[in-house]
Amino acid sequence: MEQETAMIIFDKVTKKYSEKIVALEDVSFSLNKGEFSFLVGPSGAGKTTLLRLLIREELPTSGAILFDKIDVPKLPNKLLPKYRQRLGVVFQNLRLLESKTLGENIQFALEILGKQEKEIKETTDYLLELVKLQDRKDLFPAQLSGGEQQRGAIARALANNPDFLVADEPTGNLDPESSFQILDILNSINRAGTTVMVITHDREMVNKMNNRVIRMEEGKVISDSKGSYDAIKKPKSKVVIEREITILDPNIKIGDEANEGLTKKNIKDSKSKKEEKKEYDKDMDSLDESIKKKLLDAQITSIDLILNLTDEDLDNLNIKDTERENLEDFLSEYLNKKQKK
Repeated sequence: MEQETAMIIFDKVTKKYSEKIVALEDVSFSLNKGEFSFLVGPSGAGKTTLLRLLIREELPTSGAILFDKIDVPKLPNKLLPKYRQRLGVVFQNLRLLESKTLGENIQFALEILGKQEKEIKETTDYLLELVKLQDRKDLFPAQLSGGEQQRGAIARALANNPDFLVADEPTGNLDPESSFQILDILNSINRAGTTVMVITHDREMVNKMNNRVIRMEEGKVISDSKGSYDAIKKPKSKVVIEREITILDPNIKIGDEANEGLTKKNIKDSKSKKEEKKEYDKDMDSLDESIKKKLLDAQITSIDLILNLTDEDLDNLNIKDTERENLEDFLSEYLNKKQKK
């Protein structure tokens, strides 16, 4: 494998929840840009833990995880929203908003990215056409079939035009016809240049594609092959990685002295600025002071960064339920004002 094409690298990654509970053990593999791959294995094999580590919902106990040279575990919290914009994730439980129509689900994903009204409409229409759900735009998730909900979730995951799309059990509980519709969509997305990984138990789906298959059991990668679901090929024992790592800004490069995404100069500069008054988006002044303080302490200084916070980010920031309601009301009012301009 040529190093310059590697998009994702897991290098000797271990995740322990306790001495007796080891979710991942010494996991090493890499994915090329533009590749279509499957991640398979029984329940409890570590597939979901691997996904959580990639999207930085959890941190590894040891080992390195790189995404396009971004050192994911060392990524500063303030850069997580920007990083996650490069990922499209179709979760097993879909996470479509039940109170919004299919079209509104996609539009909402674009609104929080700060897109203009014209672009939101054009992109929504394009994505619905891509997944062949133009005529379902005004229906709520409960009014859609399982396959339609899954295709809608894929459309929403593509709203931010991600570099990498990962789908967790996208054909689970679907009939064969719906499953192959999902497969065709994922294949089309991949042919257009997006790197795709599918986490699945669907043997027929894997066999039809005849692509790379990474198999996990008991937290370890036991096979890395190309072909059928049941093909077994011993994985490489070592993944060679570049030690020069880019942290989102391509002009910042660091080596093993990395400390939370900062070079030595940046570390020095950050210390000298600790006592300086924080600069932030003045629209944030209408937020509750306790919420604003938590956000500013985490270097979340703009509305764009707030809009891209996930539930996991809010948990990490210790934003309480009442504060979340306040924050949601604030964002809703802000978006309404912005749309009217």
